[in-house]
Parts: sequence; structure tokens; C-alpha cells
Amino acid sequence: MDSRDQFLKTVNHRQPDQVVVDFGSTPVTGIHVQSVENLRKFYGLENKPVRVVDPYQMLGEVDQELIDIMGIDVVAAGGRKNSFGFYNHGPLKEYTTPWGQKVLVPEGFRTTTDEKGDVLIYPEGDISAGPSARMPQTGYFFDAIIRQQPIDEEKLDPRDNLEEYGLVSDNDLEYWKETTQKARATGKAVVAGLGGTALGDIANIPGRNLKNPKGIRDITEWYMSILMRPDYIRAIFDRQSEIALENFSRLHSVIGDNVDAVFICGTDFGTQNSTFCATEQFDDLWLPYYQRINNWIHANTNWKTFKHSCGAVEPFMSRFIAAGFDIINPVQINAKGMDPAYLKKTYGKELVFWGGGVDTQKTLPYATPEKVREEVLGLCDIFAKDGGFVFNTVHNIQANVPVENIVAMIGSIREFNGKH
Repeated sequence: MDSRDQFLKTVNHRQPDQVVVDFGSTPVTGIHVQSVENLRKFYGLENKPVRVVDPYQMLGEVDQELIDIMGIDVVAAGGRKNSFGFYNHGPLKEYTTPWGQKVLVPEGFRTTTDEKGDVLIYPEGDISAGPSARMPQTGYFFDAIIRQQPIDEEKLDPRDNLEEYGLVSDNDLEYWKETTQKARATGKAVVAGLGGTALGDIANIPGRNLKNPKGIRDITEWYMSILMRPDYIRAIFDRQSEIALENFSRLHSVIGDNVDAVFICGTDFGTQNSTFCATEQFDDLWLPYYQRINNWIHANTNWKTFKHSCGAVEPFMSRFIAAGFDIINPVQINAKGMDPAYLKKTYGKELVFWGGGVDTQKTLPYATPEKVREEVLGLCDIFAKDGGFVFNTVHNIQANVPVENIVAMIGSIREFNGKH
């Protein structure tokens, strides 16, 4: 049985022959470019610069060699542009990171260095526009630069917060057609981030791809607006959803069943110990729009819908189900109330848990390889029963994680699958 067949069993809550594995199919299930290089060195693969596939988080390409070694079952179908708004594909050029690693980046990856040694990157690769993100001198990824303009309550216009959302172009449609066909030909399950449905994702609020973002672009101001300006938020979500559904219709006409799952939204609703908002606010502001999006997808396609939210979101699990999401990620098992056995027993028949295979805050970076093995095997025992589990870590594997621990994780998945 091939990877896609295993995946389809899993996401339809049937017991697969083995646990399905994902590393690299989405911007929240990837591996930092430094850790990718370390894996390549460990396995004796060709010493060559690793391609950066997500410049914002500096995630590296998990290429076919690593896909085979790691037993990966899921691949990405990516769009033309990245979150900074420039073309994310070849021709590629070499770039030396602040930590001294040579990597491959797109031509639009243009940076400067400020007086503190921080690296600045620019929307659409246009240095004349002013930077939209910063990588600290001692950092390993970029942080958005807040470029909030003065707010005049009487002139606030929801259309300003919709500037980055528009109808998909003919060029984009042709690109999606080709890239999804190529991904389908691999025999793996295919995940696509088609864009436009990130309702209030604070990673996107600052408008990193915009040269002159207008509207509410400060993250703190956005959270305040949930309470202070709910009608403004609703107007944004309403129009954004309309655009998204029109785009989905156009995209489905060229993609069809070449995609198995769609990354819908990365909006976080939890912190380590609590939630960002009350469940009643979720019901009021987000639920109707998530239902609109998910209902259209389920009525018109065979795609499964993927929702990302970090943190202590157990109180929202029933809401995610009511919203129509098929998949929840990253299953932050070390957050308050996120007990794996309880989550599986309570929600496992309706939600696919994508992630939660090992703790990336403490275990993977700081524990011993044996402790990594114990945790992976224990969590697979809990989550894999009756399907509904795609193995991934709790969010991306970061830089400076001991490669021996990553290898121990990979070996433990293989060990678990060998026993079942």
C-alpha cells in the first residue's frame, strides 16, 4: 500500500498499516534549514547548500533523499510566491546566514544589515520599500517589523486590511495546475496552502508582503480590536471568505483531486497555559466564517481541511469540529489541558491529530536520544490507534536541535511501524 493510500485511511479514521509521516508539507510541520543540513551530514548525503523554502521561518527543503530516509508520506504543493511576496522558486542564489551556513534562496531574497548586525528583508524583494522583517544578529529566523500607521477611528476602512487578498490570477492558476500534477505524480499524499483563508493570523497581520500596509497592522492593536472593533473584524472576515470561496472554485477547476488536504488557517487560539480569547468570542467572530469555508470545500471537493493552532486549545476542540475542520495541528501536548490520552479518547473519532509526536520545547532539543525514543513510542501508541494520526513534531523542528535526537525520533517511528 503506497503513501497516499495510507494517508487516506488515516484521515478517514481507519487503521492504516503504518503511521503516516510528515516533515515539510506545510509551514508549521517543517525543519529549520540548519537542522536539514545536519541531517544530510549525518546520513552521508552530498554536501551541498540546502534550499530555503520558507524565508520567514528559514525552513529548509526536505528533498527526495531525505524523504526516502525519513519515510515521509506527505509532500507540499506550494504557490508561486512566499509570505514576503516575491517568487519563491528558481533561479536560486547562494546566501550566507548570520550563523555561517551557506543556503540557496530565491532571487527576490534581498537583505541589508543594520548597525546592530541584524538582517533586514524586504516586501517583494524591493529594498527601496523599507524592510518588513528582521532577523536578529543572534537569531535563526525573521520577526515581522510592525509598520502601523496612526489610527483614525473615523477613517478605519476594512478594505485596508484586505489589500493582500484578491482573485487568483491566470498565471497562478496555471502554476497551481502544474505544481499539483507534479506533486500527485510522486505517489505521496499532497497538501496545499492555497492562501486567503488565514482569518486573523497574527503572522500575517503585519503585512510582510506589502510595501505600505494600511489598516490595523499592529498585533497588539489587532487583539484589542477583537473586543473594541468586532464589526470591523467581521467585515474583514466576511469579504475575505467571499474572495477565498471564489478562488477555491477557480482553483478546484484546475487542481481537482490532485490535492488531498488544504492548509486553511494558522490562527493561534492558545498560549502555553490558557486561551487567547473566550470560546464565546470564537463562536461569534470565527465560527461562522470557518463553517462557510469548510462547508464549501466539503460540498464541492474531496479535500480535507487542516487547522493549525498552538497552545492550550482543548476548550476549542469541539468548536473546531463544529467549524468543520478535519485536521488539527500541532497538538501541543506540553500545554495545559492537552493530555494526549484524553484528546484521543474525546476527539479522536472526529479530528485527525497531525503532530504531537514529540515535544519540541524540551524533549527534542534537550533530552537524551533514549528519552526521545520513549516519548515517540509512547505517543504513537496513544494517537495511532484506529487511524486519525499523522506523525509530526509539535511545530517545526528548530535550529540547534541535536541531530542525534532527530535521528532517534526517525528511528523510533520506524521501530513503531515495524511492530504494527
